[in-house]
Amino acid sequence: MREGLFQPMHLLVIFFIALLVFGPKKLPELGKGIGEGIRALKDSMKEGSSEPAASATVEVKSSAPADLSNRPS
Repeated sequence: MREGLFQPMHLLVIFFIALLVFGPKKLPELGKGIGEGIRALKDSMKEGSSEPAASATVEVKSSAPADLSNRPS
């Protein structure tokens, strides 16, 4: 079913449409931004796997309301 999903002709059509939408000057900048985003995601995944318990306790503390005495009934 998916064996022919990304054939060379499909990739050329996708690239041509992206070229028309973003233009030849903006396309390299867009690729650079996507690459930096992927690298940042990989780095954060590596850092996050070493300290999962510490980040979970910080999230619980920061999401708790500060004062419950002023809540409406």
